[in-house]
Amino acid sequence: MIGCSSNSRVKRNRSRTEKSIEKDIETLARFIQIFCASNHSDKVKSLVQVKGKTGEFLKHVSVSLCADCRRLLLHGAGKRITCPLDPKPRCKRCPTYCYRDGYRERIREVMRFSGAYLMRRGRVDLAIKYFF
Repeated sequence: MIGCSSNSRVKRNRSRTEKSIEKDIETLARFIQIFCASNHSDKVKSLVQVKGKTGEFLKHVSVSLCADCRRLLLHGAGKRITCPLDPKPRCKRCPTYCYRDGYRERIREVMRFSGAYLMRRGRVDLAIKYFF
């Protein structure tokens, strides 16, 4: 009897973690899409579709990105999925840097641009969610 309740608790925690990962990846995709639409309007864009574990978390996200931004999203999503920290801190407060060289600077640029963009457009709620 006790084993059953602990199993259900583990299932709830797992689904809560998966929901958190999914929410973080959706936010990341939204920020990258804003950046790409504003800064890469001249590049060819395609709908992001991937298979595997990353695809499972991206199946609810529908974004069209250029090849560079697509790589950034897939790299960031992969890093978020495999993050060993639980609960995961915000990347800017994290004690370890998991992004490879080059990606870290690019993701900072995307977050800075998109956060300012959202505040100018009146979406302070999304920016506050990112910054705090």
